[in-house]
Parts: sequence; C-alpha cells; structure tokens
Amino acid sequence: GPETAGKVEIPFKPARVVLQDFTGVPSVVDLAALRNAMANLGGDPKKVNPLVPVDLVIDHSVQIDRFGSVFALMYNAEREFERNRERYEFLKWGQDAFDNFRVVPPATGIVHQVNLEYLAPAVHLAPYNGLPIAYPDSLVGTDSHTTMINGLGVLGWGVGGIEAEAVMLGQPIYMLLPEVVGFKLTGSLPEGATATDLVLRVTEMLRKKGVVGKFVEFYGPGLSKLSLPDRATIANMAPEYGATTGFFPIDDETLRYMVGTGRTEEQVELVARYCKEQGLFHEANAAEPEFSDTLELDMSTVKPALAGPKRPQDRIDLDTMKADWNKCLSAPVGPKGFGLEKDDLATKIA
Repeated sequence: GPETAGKVEIPFKPARVVLQDFTGVPSVVDLAALRNAMANLGGDPKKVNPLVPVDLVIDHSVQIDRFGSVFALMYNAEREFERNRERYEFLKWGQDAFDNFRVVPPATGIVHQVNLEYLAPAVHLAPYNGLPIAYPDSLVGTDSHTTMINGLGVLGWGVGGIEAEAVMLGQPIYMLLPEVVGFKLTGSLPEGATATDLVLRVTEMLRKKGVVGKFVEFYGPGLSKLSLPDRATIANMAPEYGATTGFFPIDDETLRYMVGTGRTEEQVELVARYCKEQGLFHEANAAEPEFSDTLELDMSTVKPALAGPKRPQDRIDLDTMKADWNKCLSAPVGPKGFGLEKDDLATKIA
C-alpha cells in the first residue's frame, strides 16, 4: 500500500528491452565480447544470448541531405547505409547470431513510435513447464522517452546501457517501491486546444507538485475523452515533468488502437480477457484506486499554450506570449530571463 512506498526494496524484471542504435550498439558489442571470452575459455559461445526479448530500432543515424521531393527518402536512406555500413553489417550479424534479438531496419520509424504501433504486445503468452502462461508486458529502454509506451498501458521507462545489459542477461532492477501519484482527469478538451496544450498544463502542474522518482497514473472520467495517441503524447513527456512513468491503464480505447495498428484478433482478445481477469482493465464505473497522493485537472479549462523560453514546465498562454517575451528579454539571466540592457533591446541585426 501507499504506506510502504519508498521504504521497501523490490526486484523488477522487465519482460523485454528496447534499444536504439545510438545507445544500443555498445550493448550488442558487449554481448559479442562475452562470446569471445566464452570461446577463449573453451566454452560454447552460442550459449551467450539475451534471456529476454530485445529489439533494436535503427533511427538515430538518419541525416537529411535532401527533402521536398519524391526521391528524398530513397536518397537519404542510401546515404545512411553508406555512412553506417560497418555498424549495420554488425547489427545484421547480431540478429542472425543471437537468440531473442531483433533489429528494426533503417527508414522504418522512430523507436518510440515503432514500439507503440508494432512491437508492444501489451500481454505476453509464453510456455512455462509445458503450459502457456500470460503475463503483462513491461520493458526498459535506452532512451529517456521510452515512457511513451505507458500510453498503451505498458509499464516502462528509460535506463542506462549497463542497466539494460543487466536486464538482457536476466538480472532484475532493484528499486524502492515507488510512490504512485494519481492524476484525475475530468471533462474534455475545448475546441482549439490540443494534446500538446494539455501536456504542457500537466507538466506545469506536476512540476509544482514534485514527482521526481515517483510513478504517475492517470485516471478518472476524462480518460474516455483521450485518444491513445493523445495519451502517448502525455506519457512521452514524463522526463519533462520529472516522473519515472506517466501511466495510462488498458481500456477499450487501448483495444481499439491495437486493432487499428494491425495487432491480430487473437492478441487483442488475449489482452482484453487477461486484463479483465486480473483486474487490470479500466472500467468507467470502477472504484477509484488508492494512491500515495492525488491531483485533478478539468480538461475543459486547458487553453492553447506554449512553453519557454527555456524550460518545458514554464507554460505560457498564447494570448500573453508577447508580453511574457518582452518581460523575459530584460529579466535577470535565469530560467525566465536573458538579462538584456535597454540599448540591447533596440539593436537591429540586418
């Protein structure tokens, strides 16, 4: 319960690991080095494999050389292969050599989007002692915005390369049982306001609340008014509002999204049946969960806004942007100031 949060250490064993090519390649290099060490000691190097499913999405190596034409994608992809030939050949070898390791090729999509739309099963089904066993999807990733997957009802967050390698080799992540802050959403977004406006308001509120090292779970009647892409937008910003995760429970919208992104009928049915049997499925008329702390937002009060000039938690209503900007120019140097003198403000650059 909430009274044990922050006091009890627990081992967390994620169901899988997601890597991207910038931080993930060194992890694969380490696995290859372990195979060399095994061979040098007279053992079978093929016994060195990830013990949980690992997906590496190649997306950070892209460079835009051409744009604005029908040939731009093909041209940029060809240049990408030329520049990264050795790395990509190594990753292709790794996919063939290691069990439980897949590579999503270049020019496919951004890692978080691929994870959300394609990789995440929401519920796993695997053999155990000769029988199939179902269990919730969970993961760690080598990218701070891995939290985007929380929008699909999958628990996950970003970790460093060493932690990711430990999970790949079957080791748990030891952590204090986190506090869980409930964020109740009511109402619906007014016309003209977007999920971006909502997430800036959420970020502002959670920064004021103080949720560093805590889990945030969204609940309330407002959930039914948010599409899954909107939920993913809010979950993606967890690093900006300081929480470990920004979690949305699985519900009917989750199932609709899984159908729309091509998950099989059998997989969607498994998710629905398992989550309902385990009490993980969000029902509109269910009792409110028990949280360490709560806060609430009526989404009908959200206005079009932007953030800045330097920090994502410094939200500014669009109708006050001009006055705020002029104030920031002459304010002392800091999160909301540039410290310009009066003469500097009059300077024009041709």
